Amino acid sequence: MDEAAVSNSSVIEPFELSYSDLLILSKYNEIDDSSSSLSEEEITRRKSMRRCIMEALGPEGPGLLSISGVTGASVLRRRILLLGRELALLDPERRKRILKEQCLGSDVPLKDPDRSVSSFAMQLKYAEGVGNSQSKEDKELSQISSLGNNGFNMNKMMNIQHEDFHHLGSSFKELGFIMMDLGICLARICDWSIGGHELELSLMESSSAKGRLIHYHSVKENVVLKQSEKKLGINKSRISCKKNAKHDKSKMDISTANEVQPCDIMSNLWQQWHYDYGIFTVLTAPMFLLSTLPGEGGEYNRLFDSSVQECPYPDEHTHLQILHPRKGKVFMVKTSPESFIIQVGESADILSKGKLCATLHCVHRPPRCKDMSRETFVLFLQPAWTKTFTFSGYPVDQLVFDCGDSKSSDDDCPLNKHDRRLANGILKLVPPLMSRLKDGMSFAEFSRETTKQYYGGRGLQANR
Repeated sequence: MDEAAVSNSSVIEPFELSYSDLLILSKYNEIDDSSSSLSEEEITRRKSMRRCIMEALGPEGPGLLSISGVTGASVLRRRILLLGRELALLDPERRKRILKEQCLGSDVPLKDPDRSVSSFAMQLKYAEGVGNSQSKEDKELSQISSLGNNGFNMNKMMNIQHEDFHHLGSSFKELGFIMMDLGICLARICDWSIGGHELELSLMESSSAKGRLIHYHSVKENVVLKQSEKKLGINKSRISCKKNAKHDKSKMDISTANEVQPCDIMSNLWQQWHYDYGIFTVLTAPMFLLSTLPGEGGEYNRLFDSSVQECPYPDEHTHLQILHPRKGKVFMVKTSPESFIIQVGESADILSKGKLCATLHCVHRPPRCKDMSRETFVLFLQPAWTKTFTFSGYPVDQLVFDCGDSKSSDDDCPLNKHDRRLANGILKLVPPLMSRLKDGMSFAEFSRETTKQYYGGRGLQANR
C-alpha cells in the first residue's frame, strides 16, 4: 500500500469498554440485573453496553473492541515491552541463553537478519490463569472505583537494567494472565448475549493459551543485523528465497494494470494480511520506540547500546489495519496507549454461528520512520485441539467476505474504485475460510491447514 493511500485511509476508534464494566457485565447477566435493586438508569446503561459489544464484534462491526483502565497493567506492560526490544537486539548466544533460562521460545527464524519481527513465545495454562483471576475478582470489583489510571509519560523511558531479564518469564506470565482474564470475561458476556456457554466452555476445555512478545524491527535495525550476518557468512537459503520473491514479483507485474497489485498490498507491512484462527486475540496497545545508533562498536553492541526514546503514535494511530467485513474498506485502528485490544478469531466466528465476526488485519510500517520500532504483547485464546467444528446453523451468506457486489459497476457500489480494488486484492491474497475448514474438522486439523495455506509452499507469507 503506497504512502498516499495510507494517508487517505479512514481511521476507526473501536468501542471502548472500561475494565470495571467488563467485570460487572461478566459477573451479572440481564436476568440478574432485572431482579436486583439497580436503578432503571443503570439497567439501561448495562443493556446498552452489551448491545454495543455485540455490534462491535458482530458481522456489522469491525470485529474488535478495546478495554481501558485495567488495574495494575500499565507499569507491567511498559516493562515487558521494553524488555522485548532489548531481547530482540541481543547477540544470538546471549539471547539463546536467556530464552532457555526464562522458558521462552520463538516461532520466527531469529537467525534471519531480514526478519521483520522478533517474537518470543510461551504457553500459559488456563487453569493457573483463571485461578489467579478468580482470587482477585471480588477485591477488584470493590476497589475499582477508587483506583486511578497509572500515568503514561510519552517522552520518558523506564530504565532497563540487564538483570531485569531474570524476571522476564514471571512478568510474561503475569501480563498474560491479566489478558487471559479479559478474554474469558468477554467470552462469558458474548455467551449470555448469544445463548449458551459455547465460547467460555471451549476456552476452559483448552489446556493453554499462547503468549507472544513481539518486536517489529526498524529499517535501520535490519541494516545492522545484515552487517553482522556478513561477518558470519552469507545464508544461501535466504538468497534462494529472495530469488523466488523476485520471480513472483515479475509474475505480479504482468497482471492487469487496472487492479491493485499484490506487491503493492504486501509492501511496507510489518505483518501481512491474515485472520487469527483462535477464539480471541488480546493485544496490548503498541509502544513505538525511536532509536539512534552509535557510530562505533560491534554490530550487536550498536543495537543494544543505541539511544532509545519512546514516542507518540505515528499519525496518531496504532498502525494496526483492518478490512471491515461489511464496509469493505481498510481502516487504521486508533486506541489509547493504555488500552488493550481484543480481536475476534475464526474459531469464535464458527462457534457463535456467525454472531461474532473474525477480523482480517495486518500491521503497517510507518513509511517515513526508518528509525522507529513497534512493540506489543499478544495472547491467543483458543479452544482445545480436539474441539470439533461444524457449519450447521452458520449463515451461508457470511461464508463469503462481503465487500460489495463484484459484478456490479463501479458507479453502483458505495465504495470508490480504489477501495474496492484494494479490498478485492487483499481478499485474493488471503485463503478463504471455506478452503481451510471442512465440516467435522478438529481445531488441530483446522490450525494445521490454515498454517499450511498461509506459510507453506506458495502461501501468502511463505517467503516472509
